[in-house]
Amino acid sequence: MNMFCYQCQETARGKGCEIQGVCGKKPETSSRMDQLLYIVRGMAILNRLLREKGSADRDASHFIIDALFTTITNANFDNDMLDGYLTKALELKNVLEGVLKKHNVGIPYMPEVSYHISKDNYGKLEVVDAGGTLDQEIFSVLHDKDENIRGLKQLAIYGCKGMAAYARHALNLGFEDEDIYAIIENTLAEISRPDVDANELFSIVLNVGEGGVKAMALLDKANTSTFGNPEITNVNIGVGTRPGILVSGHDLKDLEELLEQSAGKGVDIYTHSEMLPAQSYPFFKKYPHFAGNYGNAWWKQIDEFETFNGMFLFTSNCIVPPRPKTTYMDRVYTTGVVGMPGTHHISEGIDGKKDFSEIIERAQKCEPPTEIEHGEIITGFAHNQVIALAPKIIDLIKRGKIRKFVVMAGCDGRMPSRKYYTEFAEKLPEDCVILTAGCAKYRYNKLPLGDIEGVPRVLDAGQCNDSYSLVVIAMALKEALGLKNVNELPIVYNIAWYEQKAVIVLLALLSLGIQNIHTGPTLPAFFTPDILKVLQEKFNIGTITTVDEDLAKLIG
Repeated sequence: MNMFCYQCQETARGKGCEIQGVCGKKPETSSRMDQLLYIVRGMAILNRLLREKGSADRDASHFIIDALFTTITNANFDNDMLDGYLTKALELKNVLEGVLKKHNVGIPYMPEVSYHISKDNYGKLEVVDAGGTLDQEIFSVLHDKDENIRGLKQLAIYGCKGMAAYARHALNLGFEDEDIYAIIENTLAEISRPDVDANELFSIVLNVGEGGVKAMALLDKANTSTFGNPEITNVNIGVGTRPGILVSGHDLKDLEELLEQSAGKGVDIYTHSEMLPAQSYPFFKKYPHFAGNYGNAWWKQIDEFETFNGMFLFTSNCIVPPRPKTTYMDRVYTTGVVGMPGTHHISEGIDGKKDFSEIIERAQKCEPPTEIEHGEIITGFAHNQVIALAPKIIDLIKRGKIRKFVVMAGCDGRMPSRKYYTEFAEKLPEDCVILTAGCAKYRYNKLPLGDIEGVPRVLDAGQCNDSYSLVVIAMALKEALGLKNVNELPIVYNIAWYEQKAVIVLLALLSLGIQNIHTGPTLPAFFTPDILKVLQEKFNIGTITTVDEDLAKLIG
């Protein structure tokens, strides 16, 4: 076995990637990520001790969320960049140990903190503690032999990865919450205990879900305070006559800086995949060169980028390793936690700004995009906009015009089985409305599903983190309809997952007591039969079957 990873939905054979990742991750990259996560767990143990003394190290907290974020699926494939993270992690771990010793705080003897690592060769690390050289397997996911304990620990870690991504995007806009850092660090510390049992781990996992709610609420506040509340927006999916830069990922701060620096330069800026919802923020509409959306979900980029002809900026995960004869990689720029060999990385300057002049200058020399579709799609149905429509929606519910809302949030992916979600949307009765967020919407947001007396049958709340909007909408409807419990609402959940941000959305919903969630297209490989049984008993989680069976079960 060269590696082991089962953090995403496309993991090999539905069990785990052992030769190389289906995502394209190589064993040496996976090894570095395992090592980084191991060191980060040690950092979390140490910073929790400092936090208990009221003196948590803010730099360590920031680094921990970045380290978790950069190991998320389809974020970083660059070994040199990961070596930089490893070097920084060791430096910060030593700083934390020094501060604790200075304050006479005892450092526990735990494998994650009681070691020394040679900095000479990150390809083959020697880990040494008081008992001698440790087995390299200590880094691996498979170090925990009990599959239930292992699965629950990884569920907690993957939830923390998703939470960390949202916390980083909020931090980029100047918003942070110490409670989120504390939950992440406490989680990583607790799962490192050798005596932690399954019951404790279930509680830890639900606490991660509570942290997810906090992180999504924080990011919602950061985005709306900075850029305004999203509003209903028709987005052009055709192309203009000028060269373009296609922006992918989730980070709105990066988009803001690029738009500002490219204004008046003869270049159009397009959104891609999860960046589409940026089109609905009032702040960005002042830029006339903010042209429209190009393409579909993240996994189609290998084909669609070939026809865009311009430059590309990845602001977060969702980058895909190229095919051997790909022509566009030298035109790809990454930033933040994203890394890919053969691309160009833009780092933050000492002034906290990013210089996008190079990508803009190169874009000016490119050909305009080749049109692959034309028309418009609609977005902007975040909580503020939908609540403004609440009187009309409630009237439609009471008159029987809207029978059910179907939450079809989450991620898209490459598996042919995901056509299920397109067929489900097509067959959904005409008195049902889809609530969506995340790139799963690309399976149906261009279908002619119509509206119900002016209310579109697909209400797109935004990015995956905007699943928080769907919760706010549900709570508002509960109050307006005078119901005691959110599970009494005419809302059903049929959610697609792919990576760790979908995991934190699921855990957030569970922490809020949401029942009867269906998920697919396959169950996570880290859900053992025992874990699934408990989730079914506590929350009635279900799995998708066929479209017709699920329509009968969910809609009636």
